Amino acid sequence: MQITIDLPPDLEQDLIHQATQSNIPLPTLILQALRREIQTSKMEANQWSEVILSYEGIPDFPAFESYRDELLPPGEQELF
Repeated sequence: MQITIDLPPDLEQDLIHQATQSNIPLPTLILQALRREIQTSKMEANQWSEVILSYEGIPDFPAFESYRDELLPPGEQELF
């Protein structure tokens, strides 16, 4: 598949510079960047952030689960 995009001049120059510095062809650099972005997006979509995973709560605050019996059941939605 071939795709043509218009890049802003500053981004074009940055890509050319980075390809030259890395000694790889420009199309290879662009493919690597796209693959990296897709992989990162997939991982972010499938995982909670580290802030959420590391949350330990407040020691003096009752656990949310202790209120579970007091929650009202979900109401039935009216269709019409």
